[in-house]
Amino acid sequence: MRFRLKALAFHLLGSLTVLTVVLGGLYLGWYRWPGWYLADAANVTRVLAGVDLVAGPLLTFVVASAAKPRSTLMRDIAVIGALQLCALTYGAVSLWNGRPMYYAFSEDVLQVVQAYDIDPQEVALARQQSAAILPHWYDLPKWIWAPLPDNSDEQNKIIQSAVSGGDDVISMPRYYRPWEAGLPTLRKQLKKVSQLKYFSVADRKVLAAKMTELGLSPDQDNCIALTGRAWPLLAVFDPASLRLIKILRSR
Repeated sequence: MRFRLKALAFHLLGSLTVLTVVLGGLYLGWYRWPGWYLADAANVTRVLAGVDLVAGPLLTFVVASAAKPRSTLMRDIAVIGALQLCALTYGAVSLWNGRPMYYAFSEDVLQVVQAYDIDPQEVALARQQSAAILPHWYDLPKWIWAPLPDNSDEQNKIIQSAVSGGDDVISMPRYYRPWEAGLPTLRKQLKKVSQLKYFSVADRKVLAAKMTELGLSPDQDNCIALTGRAWPLLAVFDPASLRLIKILRSR
């Protein structure tokens, strides 16, 4: 039993170290708040933790035996490690492909734009048009403005595409503009928390209470929804300087 427990401890420590390095690098680079939440990365992380921190070490505990020939034991542990590596690779690639690239202000909402939201063809088109902002694989998340084009025909095409579940303007880098350029438009879209349609009545009350606790006024036009693949967040701005003050959860 002592041999099994020792094998379990070593395997658990090694798995924890590798998982911490991989997830830590992704989190510190791309998934800092609110990216981790909005991208709903917790689901992938739970699967990784289940395989690498529970199933793998437990299988090692089961197969480990001091009576086994060393070559057989090493083969068994290598098979377990290979399965863990496959799961880790799958999870890491999923998180990499879903990493937050932009927090885009478009129309009346802020939205997280993940890497797989942007079609490579759109990136190529943006390069051809010498767009103001071009995505690169190494980019860390940026705040941008993604307005609809001035051309009414192009506007209608994008709106129809978005309504039918296709690409929206936030996935088209050729329309990206610097965050500062959109601040005058953002100012017009800020509302009282009680007016935001993205939240239920109960959520608005919770958010208003949190704002009051933080010394922020829920009766000012200082809020806008921040959306992604999880429940919407509330972004609170300073109405004068348009500096982002706080991002709040309602649940």
